[in-house]
Amino acid sequence: MSSVSTSNGARSAFSYCVQQVRNYDYHHYLCLLELPQNMRKSAFAIRAFNVETSRAMDVASDQRIGLMRLLWWQESIDKIFSNKLIEHPVAQALSTVISEHKVSKIWLKRSVEARIKDAQREVTDIQETVEDLERYAEDTVSTILYSTLQSGGISSTVADHAASHIGKASGLLLLLKSLPYHANRKSCLPYIPLKVAEKHGLLVSEGGKYGIRVDSREGLCNAVFEIASVANAHLKKARELKVPAEARAVLLPAVAAQVTLDTLSRVQFDVFDSRLTRGILGIPPLWFQLKLKWCSWRGKY
Repeated sequence: MSSVSTSNGARSAFSYCVQQVRNYDYHHYLCLLELPQNMRKSAFAIRAFNVETSRAMDVASDQRIGLMRLLWWQESIDKIFSNKLIEHPVAQALSTVISEHKVSKIWLKRSVEARIKDAQREVTDIQETVEDLERYAEDTVSTILYSTLQSGGISSTVADHAASHIGKASGLLLLLKSLPYHANRKSCLPYIPLKVAEKHGLLVSEGGKYGIRVDSREGLCNAVFEIASVANAHLKKARELKVPAEARAVLLPAVAAQVTLDTLSRVQFDVFDSRLTRGILGIPPLWFQLKLKWCSWRGKY
């Protein structure tokens, strides 16, 4: 294969990644545009990988097909790190990123393996505590930030610590926003932990199996508030850290998490309120972009 065709193939793969992120993860697309030019390609490839794995179960007509897709990505990560060619644009872009930058295999594997474990859970196999949700959020969201920092050549324990908190906050809020989808599709609320559900009168038991009530709006709002408060605490901890200047743009997803929290607060933590789905995370697109630009310009997150 000629160097020209190889170059064209890589360019096409990265273009595909950018388009996937823009189509299916628009607020993160806008966040990545604030990165320095030399970091964007790798960041879009990593974020596109997240798009592929996070949507696997949702777009599949059969749960088994979605799980097979996740298992395929688990195997593909091993192949990519073994320098094997995979005929998929996101895999090809990731392969280029990994060959050019020091990106740990452990973070990408941990991300997809957490999604596989979640996909294999039964509807009645509900998480026990908020800490279990935090662990899932770190495994699926913080790992993407860790990988992005690595691909940008940023080695900082403080930045990693902030990324951990921001990933946990973002992941928890994403799970809360997904509750209406799961309630409509499966008539269940899989991301309200047992202890939180019991505390707010949402826990039901039948035949030795537990479930979460979907008909108590007040109880659900109280449960959502409790989990959102944990997310808010993580954002506060992340902002208290003295993160190196070169890492701050990578942490801009904190802005999106804050917007989500603010919108939830405006609707009294009712995840079924239609205002949550308006614009970008519940606010007009221009207003979101201005918030993002302002934080980026000030070196905040």
